[in-house]
Amino acid sequence: MNLNKNLVAFTGGGTGGHIYPGLAVADEIKKIAEKNQKELSIIWLGCSKGMDKKIVENAVSGEEKPSVDKFYGLPSGKLRRYFSLKNFSDLFRIFAGFVKAFFVLKKNRPCVLFSKGGFVSVPPVIAARLLHIPVYTHECDFTLGLANRINFKSAKKMFVSYEETKKKLSAADQERVIVSGNPVRPVFYTADAARGRGFLGLGTEGGTGTGDGDTKPLLLVLGGSSGARQINNLIFDNLDWLCQHFTVVHQTGLLNNDENKEGELKEKFGASYKPYQFIYEQMPDVVAASDIVLSRAGANSIWEAAVLYKPMLLIPLCGSGTRGDQVDNAKFFEEKQSALVLVGQDATSDKMKEELTKLLDENTRKNLSESLKKLTGSQKPAQKIAEIVYEETK
Repeated sequence: MNLNKNLVAFTGGGTGGHIYPGLAVADEIKKIAEKNQKELSIIWLGCSKGMDKKIVENAVSGEEKPSVDKFYGLPSGKLRRYFSLKNFSDLFRIFAGFVKAFFVLKKNRPCVLFSKGGFVSVPPVIAARLLHIPVYTHECDFTLGLANRINFKSAKKMFVSYEETKKKLSAADQERVIVSGNPVRPVFYTADAARGRGFLGLGTEGGTGTGDGDTKPLLLVLGGSSGARQINNLIFDNLDWLCQHFTVVHQTGLLNNDENKEGELKEKFGASYKPYQFIYEQMPDVVAASDIVLSRAGANSIWEAAVLYKPMLLIPLCGSGTRGDQVDNAKFFEEKQSALVLVGQDATSDKMKEELTKLLDENTRKNLSESLKKLTGSQKPAQKIAEIVYEETK
């Protein structure tokens, strides 16, 4: 099959964590093509249900051009490591996804498929292998997820975020692995702290913006859906102490919204407490404006704060409902002296206040920021990946 050197395919999805980094790579590939005066189109094979289609189709690169030219929705089943009756019905969805992916790829003939992982990516990767389309995949976490363990068997190269991830593989597998870091949306590299403070209704030079001379550090708390209820409860239980020492910007998550409670807290703490259900477009600027980020330890959240050199207190999701990837991510940054971490039973009110007290010290924050600068390096991960994948278009 003759491949179309002017077309690149992407796959991945199921969660934003498998989409946004891929879009960052797509943007960089288009920049390279434009620089080389090459007409290049990008298609995306994602989940037909959920957020995939909306996120991909709404994404734009420079000059408000679409990052992806066409989205193809695929039936998708979830890959589970445990027994569930849904495993049987999902087998049919996975097979249906494979069939559709096969014919989409056969019809479009992209010269390369880049996979960002997630359960939806497995059928397109297998289809690409059968069609002799080169496959590249990326693993954002410290350890390989199940989807990427499968995808790696079909991949020409796999990108990983950490050198230690590569070292855990066999010598033969390491030859096909490139350490790239985790791709981050381009808007984080142009984030502006003043814009972030403006969005939050704060003074542009620090403090609460109330004119009372208050220059408390800005603590950004990234709650989320039900998975971050632990963090939200820690914040609610300790708001008196937190608001004495910080201006708290709290993303509570759509599933944890209680407008009456939020209204009472805003009235009580005034400009020192600013809750939001969800921040999207303004998030890069809000991160840039923050002095400290308290969050889970998902790969994207960590790296988005890391490329802006923000001191972090990480409380990774752990227990029976997770494969432990967040704990591994957090421990890596802790070992590199680039974040403070509370895991499992250590994530208590007293321990949180103890760690945040350390971060009140400007020198402690400065040291963490300097470590992050060394860790993230000078080249953008998305750019590094794009340069290598782009070679397949020549």
